[in-house]
Amino acid sequence: MNRLFSIFILLAIAVALVRTLSGGPDLLTAVSGEMFRAAGLAVEVSLGLIGVLTLWSGLFRIAERGRVTEQVAAWMAPVLARLMPGLGRHHPAHAPVTMNLSANMLGLDNAATPLGLKAMEALQKDNSRPEVATDSQIMFLVLNTSSVTLIPVTVFMYRAQQGAADPAEVYLPMLLATTASTLAGIIVTARYQGIRLLQPLLVGVLIGWLTLLGLLTLAGLAGHDGFSSLLGNGLLLAAVAWFLIAGTRNGVPVYEAFIDGARDGFGMAVKLIPYLVAMLVAIAMLRAAGALDMLLASIAWMAAALGLDTRFVDALPVAFLKPLTGSGARAMMVEIMQTHGVDSLAGRMAAVMQGSTETTFYVLAVYFGSAGVVRVRHAIVCGLAADLAGLVTAILATYLFFG
Repeated sequence: MNRLFSIFILLAIAVALVRTLSGGPDLLTAVSGEMFRAAGLAVEVSLGLIGVLTLWSGLFRIAERGRVTEQVAAWMAPVLARLMPGLGRHHPAHAPVTMNLSANMLGLDNAATPLGLKAMEALQKDNSRPEVATDSQIMFLVLNTSSVTLIPVTVFMYRAQQGAADPAEVYLPMLLATTASTLAGIIVTARYQGIRLLQPLLVGVLIGWLTLLGLLTLAGLAGHDGFSSLLGNGLLLAAVAWFLIAGTRNGVPVYEAFIDGARDGFGMAVKLIPYLVAMLVAIAMLRAAGALDMLLASIAWMAAALGLDTRFVDALPVAFLKPLTGSGARAMMVEIMQTHGVDSLAGRMAAVMQGSTETTFYVLAVYFGSAGVVRVRHAIVCGLAADLAGLVTAILATYLFFG
């Protein structure tokens, strides 16, 4: 991030200077003005998220204490046992691994990270070569960076903050993209590790999920206006009901738990400000200098030469940044929504891309770094394969639903 931040700003200044000195428009003034405008926009966006972040942080705290994550983990355990055959059936790492992945599926980001660090620590205990990643650690990381997110609250939140007419309308395209990411990650990793995927349970789960997803997609495309929105909003409300019922059944004081979590949400919105300021300023300066437009114009020219529709090019900066930096990709998504409109094709596609995968290099650095692993073997290749599948599917699915 240090290098990326510096490169973006210095490149913007250099391009603006060269273009101005070569007789072009006064881009130095434009870049300077965009620097201040983007800083103000970042604060405006962060403050606008306070209400939604506070609400969902409170609800997620109820879910954590109501043992919702443990329940989902129990459902996932048989599948994960087959994807990580190197672990014994009763290995102590199974619990934190399944709970981390289930937390990611439910959108419980705050709970997912500490659970992931615990899982990596448990997986490392049996590692005979602590500096080298094991097969199970790599599969865990790939699942973590590509796992299906059933409740993508964060993307809905940003779309709502930017004034989307229907924040949840991107739900089905996002589900298609994140499914493609997960499947690609599993297939490539299994190929490297010699895992046999044609097992009755795995095949049954895959057929069941793809059948359900296919039926939902057909329903969304068959003229049922707003079906994706209905599904996304319905799942959100069902999740809220589930969290409250689970919390009540497990003796959680739900109101107190909500208030406790909501306090964290308020603080989270404030903490977002410096990250959004840094990346929105850098991206806005690149666009004002013309550097970003030059890159996108080159890609658009190549796409047009191949006879492709070029509207997807406007959303590509999110795809470029997503594997590298979550804050950068999030800031780019906001910038695209501001530039092209939150309900434009580019704005919708940027949102679907943002929800299709996790930030591969960040997750690998944090999780492997916490365990002292320095040789990651095929983890990067498998993670990037998942990213590529998710981002390409995000483009195709957005065209399918909104093109």
